[in-house]
Amino acid sequence: MLTGKRILLIIGGGIAAYKTLELIRRLRERGAEVMPVMTEAAAQFVTPMSVTALAGHPVHRDLFDLGTEAEMGHIQLSRSADLLVVAPATAHLMARMAQGLADDLATTLLLATDTPVLLAPAMNVRMWEHPATQRNLGTLQSDGVRFVGPNAGDMACGEHGLGRMAEPLEIVAAIEAQLGAGPLKGKRVLVTSGPTHEAIDPVRYIANRSSGAQGTAIAAAVAALGAEVTFVTGPADVAPPSGVTVIPVETAQQMFDAVHGALPVEAAVFAAAVADWKVDGASDQKIKKEAGGLPPLSFTENPDILASVAQMTTGRPALVVGFAAETTDVIAHATAKRARKGCDWIVANDVSPATGIMGGRENAVHLISDSGVEDWPRMAKDAVAQRLAARIAEALA
Repeated sequence: MLTGKRILLIIGGGIAAYKTLELIRRLRERGAEVMPVMTEAAAQFVTPMSVTALAGHPVHRDLFDLGTEAEMGHIQLSRSADLLVVAPATAHLMARMAQGLADDLATTLLLATDTPVLLAPAMNVRMWEHPATQRNLGTLQSDGVRFVGPNAGDMACGEHGLGRMAEPLEIVAAIEAQLGAGPLKGKRVLVTSGPTHEAIDPVRYIANRSSGAQGTAIAAAVAALGAEVTFVTGPADVAPPSGVTVIPVETAQQMFDAVHGALPVEAAVFAAAVADWKVDGASDQKIKKEAGGLPPLSFTENPDILASVAQMTTGRPALVVGFAAETTDVIAHATAKRARKGCDWIVANDVSPATGIMGGRENAVHLISDSGVEDWPRMAKDAVAQRLAARIAEALA
């Protein structure tokens, strides 16, 4: 809960500004006091009257409001809050922050404050990926500014990719975590993600078709709820989330060692697509193609990371969550896997090529536990992660 907390909400000028109305409502229902500030451009997307009505405070817009400036109102406004939140944080606003500009009320508040700042970026995918924006991101992070999002998804401009503002409940969770009010505050959570690569020779390897998107989203979601996250990731297509301890690995054996080195934890989520087998005696030289037949390859099993943790007799996490990617009889195979491995929950999904889930943007999962099977609707992987993180927090409460 956020009872008694004062949030200074700076609303930037982007289409995602409409989400701030829901954000204000969610913050107030948790007991927070919301003091709204709008940029000139923000008023093109949401009305000050709507924001005022939901916040219960008048919107601040003008740096040169003589009624408040007599007492240096913009200084007091920025320092009386427990947290400054910028949503949406546009590319333009991030650039001005990174350069230390103070040419309107919003940037002046941000420059004059000694209060923590949380940004929820929102912009076109090309703008987010542009080197200038990434430089500004790095500058702001080094200045101590925290971020929630952006998420991947469809945008108002018709493009798809990173740049969507985080959903209101995600931002609320990040605010709670920032203020020490997250439901996973003080809990340690281990998340594995991505594929593993098992060498055949120095240039060839065996791997699974995993982008790492779901595991990355889960790590971000539990971190947003206040958890201290150790993120063990194979060679994934997506970048690891910020605010977590990242341990990069390549092989299943390296992941096994990293996982056991990260224990103890309260919860462990095994979302990685670990190769079941590796070549027994991989060549240290490139295997040459020669006439007369294929090179003989023999295989050996990789260590079973999930089972090794789920079946620990001492120091076992209170909650162990496995994943089951299946192509047939999804529920039956996943239920059998849960019993065989000894984990508490299995998150099962159908990764048949027709579903587009493996490497895609969405997921449709079944949560299997002692309570039975929960069929979750198809949704964005970020949404799956948020729902799973909420269930983890409930289980560890």
